[in-house]
Amino acid sequence: MRTLTHYIDGKPVSGRSGRYGAVFNPATGQVAAQAPLASAEETQAAIRAAAAAFPAWAATPAAKRAQVMFRLRDLVLSHMDELAALVSSEHGKTLADAKGSITRGLEVVEFACGIPQMLKGEFSEQVAGGVDAWSFRQPLGVCAGITPFNFPAMVPLWMIPVALACGNSFVLKPSERDPSTALRLAALFSEAGLPPGVLNVVVGDKEAVDTLLTDPQVQAVSFVGSTAIGKYIYATGAAHGKRVQALCGAKNHLVVMPDADLDQVTDALMGAAYGSAGERCMAVSVAVAVGEETADQVVARLAPRVRALRVGAYTDAAAEMGPVITADSLARIKGYVEAGLRDGADLVVDGRGVRVPGHEGGFFLGGCLFDRVRPDMSIYTDEIFGPVLVVVRVPDYESALELVNVHPYGNGAALFTRDGDCARDFTARVQAGMVGINVPIPVPVAYHSFGGWKQSLFGDLHVHGPEGVRFYTRQKAVTARWPSGIRAGAQFNFRSGADH
Repeated sequence: MRTLTHYIDGKPVSGRSGRYGAVFNPATGQVAAQAPLASAEETQAAIRAAAAAFPAWAATPAAKRAQVMFRLRDLVLSHMDELAALVSSEHGKTLADAKGSITRGLEVVEFACGIPQMLKGEFSEQVAGGVDAWSFRQPLGVCAGITPFNFPAMVPLWMIPVALACGNSFVLKPSERDPSTALRLAALFSEAGLPPGVLNVVVGDKEAVDTLLTDPQVQAVSFVGSTAIGKYIYATGAAHGKRVQALCGAKNHLVVMPDADLDQVTDALMGAAYGSAGERCMAVSVAVAVGEETADQVVARLAPRVRALRVGAYTDAAAEMGPVITADSLARIKGYVEAGLRDGADLVVDGRGVRVPGHEGGFFLGGCLFDRVRPDMSIYTDEIFGPVLVVVRVPDYESALELVNVHPYGNGAALFTRDGDCARDFTARVQAGMVGINVPIPVPVAYHSFGGWKQSLFGDLHVHGPEGVRFYTRQKAVTARWPSGIRAGAQFNFRSGADH
């Protein structure tokens, strides 16, 4: 069994706390590695390394920082199969799904390659007699990222490249359930020419998190995870004077209008609800069918597709869906299925009995499909984070929109229709941070920014894209006058207009 390390000051560092967490292969149910759980002292060592590396890295021209990102891009591409295997072996998702997630992370690396353009300031000449004004953006210092198990490559790559390209140093605390990908990425950053200490990885649990949230050298914290933990991250980090962005839970709705292309809807729901075994914050977990006939057709088309889902290990090239991450996750998801039955929902497809030959110990669950779900049921209100899709029937468009808008989560929402007027109204009025029109998972491309509303985001700025640059930098405004040989005399008061 492998024993993993941390990655501090440009090299692997063995854990010294004496505490370890088990890293499972979800397809077999067996422990594949043990991950060190960092102490406060070990986490502080990573912070010190980042703080020591920051001044020289911040002083490095942005174009040279971008060159590291160009080289990293090539390294990630050349190591794609290796990285995907690491993701799949510790998370469970299929290799195709793993490669897709790495590709989405790589798009942010490509965005970071253009950082000199994003860091350009503004200049105003002659704002007053002999006075010029300009502004520019500077890095914050040591930044930290706390990332979830469901995307062990993509989410770190949403944070780290932008933070580093802006001139910050970084400490990453990946999920202790699947940390190998983050450790490998850190080594690839070093291979790409990143100086030691600029990027550090500490594997840990709450002790490491609390150290990052309270250490005065850490200036900003990025988080992706559950809403309960996100609230804690935001409150604790802000109380200690840190800039925080916490991207949290979701219950994403896909509204199906009577005029929608139902073949397109069915394909969209299959991928959006059951891809990555539903373990993603942008999974569509609620289909809102407008009208009884629409609902009947959607369920009739979905049911055979869900039953036919090929569930298997990532080593099975034909597998469409892998296992969930742990035995606890499997038990929790099954508990929600049982709750839905108790509450009176119609379980059209029950995936609890799925078996994968040769992987009887794996954490497998087939796709589950509920119909006639009410908004008061826990399978509707809660983020299940598993391959469970619920269908809610509503009589009209306004009822569908209200259903989406009153839900406490506001990450993403989608509408499928042929009616442009309806789509335009939905886009304007829906209370969600990311909207799809005939697109099931409206994750913005890397040069836009990702983030939700309501209980799905704590903090003002979204991740990656222009808002990511703003999060990892702060603006400085300069007003300057140089002696011209003409003495205007002293001024003792503010004057109107541009002379302010």
